[in-house]
Amino acid sequence: MSLRIVVCVKYVPDATGDRHFAEDLTTDRDAVDGLLSELDEYAVEQALQIADAADDAEITVLTVGPEDAKDALRKALSMGAHKAIHVEDDALHGTDVFGTSLVLAKAVEHAGFDLVVCGMASTDGTMGVLPAILAERLGVPQVTQLSEVSVADGKVTGRRDGDAASEQLEASLPALISVTDQSGEARYPSFKGIMAAKKKPVESLDLSDLDIDEATVGLAGSWSTVDEATQRPARTAGTIVKDEGEGGKQLAAFLAEQKFI
Repeated sequence: MSLRIVVCVKYVPDATGDRHFAEDLTTDRDAVDGLLSELDEYAVEQALQIADAADDAEITVLTVGPEDAKDALRKALSMGAHKAIHVEDDALHGTDVFGTSLVLAKAVEHAGFDLVVCGMASTDGTMGVLPAILAERLGVPQVTQLSEVSVADGKVTGRRDGDAASEQLEASLPALISVTDQSGEARYPSFKGIMAAKKKPVESLDLSDLDIDEATVGLAGSWSTVDEATQRPARTAGTIVKDEGEGGKQLAAFLAEQKFI
């Protein structure tokens, strides 16, 4: 039986662009280009390696977002994923992590799965708790923050590296994992992969397809709200310390003045 892998990815604003908040204090996604979250590329890469090691495996890449979010799916498909699911609905605007986890859970169940793979966090909101909430909604074990992963004999195993020690973890399938940016560099899509991605299926779903009440998502359905946001001040010129014999003392004095030491 084919190993069914679902990879959850996010379309995020390009961190090198000039990002702003909209009037409702959500991210103004129209003001900046987007792309597949870099941390989710590691999740796609690990799914591809698991599939390569399996006798038979199929990777579905899944995202929730506006029309442009398909660009993230195409990137994952060009890397080697087999098919994609795109959940888009105007009522999703402003949905927080709890609502997003609900939509993802419904879409994962719709796809069917043995293993769900997530990145360690999104690069826009840095919301690293989503994999744990999603696992709870799916009712499956979670093995998160892995830097090494393998799947065999109906189990997923991996290594989680901490500051003082590493843990070896294991869970029976079906299960959910998240992987860190130490799990292995993501591959670049080949020209052949980019061309092939254009022909791979992308299924579009909305809230009615997933039997989700609009009241449970969007800004109105969110459990968390942003009350105020302040633009970060523009950067100012730094202090240059020239070493003419007293550079070390000047540097120490500067750090002490800034209360760093």
